[in-house]
Amino acid sequence: MAAAFALGRLNHVAIAVPDIRAASETYRKLLGATISAIEDQPAHGVQTVFIELPNTKIELLGVLGDASPIRAFLEKSPAGGIHHVCYEVADIEAARDHLVAQGARVLGDGKPRIGAHGKPVLFLHPKDFCGTLVELEEA
Repeated sequence: MAAAFALGRLNHVAIAVPDIRAASETYRKLLGATISAIEDQPAHGVQTVFIELPNTKIELLGVLGDASPIRAFLEKSPAGGIHHVCYEVADIEAARDHLVAQGARVLGDGKPRIGAHGKPVLFLHPKDFCGTLVELEEA
């Protein structure tokens, strides 16, 4: 029997940026943030940097390759902006099944993929969540 669905804590807010190195420096210099190294995520077409906060993380997303989903986002918003929010769930497949049964749409083929933290993730259609792209990550 699948676990009951419950939305967990906010894992991170992702911000698409046109220059991930410059954005990282801005967070480090102006805000005194502790930032991770830039990591390529070829399966997702992005580069990532994580900024650790006491209660959550900020993920900076940069373009990686011509098919990067961040490229299209930055064409619409050249200065960058909030790309998605990520919530934790205990059982990603149970969460998916519950949400789909309620009418939510999962992007892609509906199967969890391994995300930047090495854990299964899914993305939910922004039209179903007040215009916000939602990522679920199994905690």
